[in-house]
Order: sequence, then C-alpha cells, then structure tokens
Amino acid sequence: MMELDWSVGEILKTLQETGLDKNIFVILTSDNGPWANYGNHAGSAGGLREAKATTFDGGNRVPCIMYWKGKIEPGTTCNKLASNIDLFPTLAELSNAPLPNRKIDGVSLVPLIEGKKEANPRESFVYYFNRNDLEAVTDGNFKLVFPHKFVTYGAYVPGNNGMPGQLTTIDLKKCELYDLRRDPGERYDVLSQYPEVAVRLMEIADKMREELGDNLTRKKGTEQRKPGLTKDFH
Repeated sequence: MMELDWSVGEILKTLQETGLDKNIFVILTSDNGPWANYGNHAGSAGGLREAKATTFDGGNRVPCIMYWKGKIEPGTTCNKLASNIDLFPTLAELSNAPLPNRKIDGVSLVPLIEGKKEANPRESFVYYFNRNDLEAVTDGNFKLVFPHKFVTYGAYVPGNNGMPGQLTTIDLKKCELYDLRRDPGERYDVLSQYPEVAVRLMEIADKMREELGDNLTRKKGTEQRKPGLTKDFH
C-alpha cells in the first residue's frame, strides 16, 4: 500500500507540475477485495464479510476515488450503487464517444459525478461468479444471497509474511437477506423480517436469469453474448 500511495502521488504531482491536471479525470479503484488468507500481506476488507473470490461484500465492495479539478468538489462522498462495468459508458458520455450498437451492461455515472444528489443511475446489481452462477442480487440497501458454495477465510488463522493460510468451503443451503444499511458485514439474515424485499429482489434476479442464464438454477439465458473481439473492433 505504501508503494501504491507513493506511485499515485507521483502521478498526480506530475500532472499538476505540467498543468495537465486542469482537464484530467483520475479514477482509483480495485477489481476485488483482499486475498485475506495472506494475512499481513493481504490488506483489509474493513469489516465486510469474506474477501477475494467470493460474492459477499468483502470480495466485491471496494473504494473508488475520483479526481477531476473544477468538476468534482473535493471531500465529497457518494454512497450510491455503482460498478466497474459502469466506467465504460461513463467515460463514453464524458468524451462524447458513441456507444456500440449492442447491449451494454453498464450505466453512465455522470449524474453522480456531477453531484446530483437525487440521481440513481444503477438501481440494482447482480453477482455472477464461476461459470455463470448467479449468487446474489442487491438494490444497494438490501442484498439477497442465493444458495451456493463459497470459499471462507474465517475458518483458519491467516498466513503471514507472504505465506497463505488454509481455506475451506461452505455450502450455503438457503436464501439469506441482509440489510446492508445496518449490517454491512452481512452477519444477520433478516429474510423473515422483510419477505417483501426478498420477493422484489428475486424478481430482479429472475429477469436476469431469463436474459443471461444461471448455472445454479440450470437456467439457460436467451440473450447470452459470447466473449471475444467483434468485427467492428478497430
């Protein structure tokens, strides 16, 4: 982390010294949480549940720091739901670049960057993992987790000084609902208290299963897109 802090500082200092910071948009984020079984070489999930390679928030919820001189008010925070897949349409809108004429999974975060407090461009997010397993869905406030097997970092003492600790697997047998506003660590299943929320989130998940499929429920999607380069790539 010290090396990362220093490196980012050097980049920002150079932008300021050259005057390029007047029209530069800087985004600092991560693709996943820490590899927690490496202990003091792993970083921290900050009290969130589990870590890398899981769909609990310790494996997916990461910081995102944005800097844009004269555009983003320093010291402001935003707690709205967003994802790395939203960066593509966001940057396209900011640069006036047309999006491809096909389905885009991300949404533009420009209203949030502009500080519009009532804006909510992403209303839900689905957690796919492994070979198209739909393991959870959230609206930003509540998260519905579906039965699935996952690696856990809490069963054994983590490693130290570059050596990994032992991991094991848990088989979650039932759906669980978490209130992320009061329980960001996903410790308490409140499905019995908010059954209507679970129904609403399940409807979102079922819609995505129809579109993208879901190996856990053996659902084959009708709009699956194959990965790889397309003919209009330049």
